[in-house]
Amino acid sequence: MFPEDFLWGAATAAFQIEGAAASRGKSIWDTFSHTPGKVHNGDTGDVATDHYRLFRDDVALMADLGLRAYRFSVSWPRVAAGDLGFYSALVDELLTHGIKPVLTLYHWDLPQELEDAGGWTNRDTAARFAEYATVVADALGDRVPMWTTLNEPWCSAFLGYGSGLHAPGRTEPLAALQAAHHLLLAHGWGVQALRGALPADTSVSLALNPQPVSAADDSAEAAEATRRIDAVGNRIFYGPLFRGGYPEDLIADTAGVTDWSFVREGDLAAIGTPIDALGVNYYATSFAEGFGEPSTPSPWPGSEHVRFAPVRPPVTEMDWSIDPAGLTKLLVDIHAEYGVPLMVTENGAAFPDTVVDGAVHDPDRVDYLRTHIGAVHDAITAGADLRGYFVWSLMDNFEWSYGYAKRFGIVHVDYATQRRVWKDSAHWYREVIKANGT
Repeated sequence: MFPEDFLWGAATAAFQIEGAAASRGKSIWDTFSHTPGKVHNGDTGDVATDHYRLFRDDVALMADLGLRAYRFSVSWPRVAAGDLGFYSALVDELLTHGIKPVLTLYHWDLPQELEDAGGWTNRDTAARFAEYATVVADALGDRVPMWTTLNEPWCSAFLGYGSGLHAPGRTEPLAALQAAHHLLLAHGWGVQALRGALPADTSVSLALNPQPVSAADDSAEAAEATRRIDAVGNRIFYGPLFRGGYPEDLIADTAGVTDWSFVREGDLAAIGTPIDALGVNYYATSFAEGFGEPSTPSPWPGSEHVRFAPVRPPVTEMDWSIDPAGLTKLLVDIHAEYGVPLMVTENGAAFPDTVVDGAVHDPDRVDYLRTHIGAVHDAITAGADLRGYFVWSLMDNFEWSYGYAKRFGIVHVDYATQRRVWKDSAHWYREVIKANGT
């Protein structure tokens, strides 16, 4: 059993589900997905799951599931085009059904015009984000009790500007580190903007996707490789957020890339503006085993030569390891080190799904969710201050560079007809929520 006030929810992101591309401004993911060779099968988010048109039906589905909360993101390009009415209607519909709105301001869909001016390598983008946060807060702050500034800034910075696997598709180590800092600055200035616009009892948070990495063996080389990945994958965010600065070893590791002169006076104080909770997105663990030839382009600036151990079964369709114990360890470690209240803001898995006689049987996903929700309970038992769990994702959707080839939803979507079908995992999750435990 979980605490009585534990928040059970599901999560989505604007670009992945909304569609209605013609009614919003252009984002970097529009540009990226329309560039040949960038996204599987040439898929785009132009229609996605048509949530913009079908949101009332989708909220009714959430209510049938028994969701206590729904985590969604706002499209910055849609707001820039003047369309806040959609989100106002969505929030009202959620409240009508007794579902708590949990709003994320940025889930990767930067307006293309800001990327044209340098994107997250330009610190002015952080200032623009704070302005955007104020606009959304003024419109929805009276009805939305939980706000998140950014989702997974590691992906935005290091997949978007380092490896180029995500939009905007740049492969520049210096740009990746600049982007990471300016995303953190956007968060800090965004928190300050939200504090000035929202009711005092509103919760403000940030959602990270920590890179859980362990040494593949007992060698000193594996330990050093692990330290490096922990620095550029995790402590690059934890340090400024909770310790007042970037880790010294990270600065030394990246000395061949930058002198960090893009960090200006006052930045770290802004980034360290207190938050009410930290969102943790968890999918898999990895193991560092040593060093080899540098891999370029790489999402690990300054540590491109780290070598990871091959992934061992069991794995998901993404070839990601299945390690629920890794989630328990991650949550307990963050609580012990930083003492911040936690929410699991994303957790889920992709598996091959097919509709047979109107049903989708996904026992592997049910098992994944069962063991990971059990891992969350283990973390609570071990003393972690953990307040909620959001499954990723409510429904199948546009899975970034994988297009529509990978399905994470507990609800199946037929993209040709937009028909929603509950998978067995959705029925199972409804019972978990109803019982407040597995």
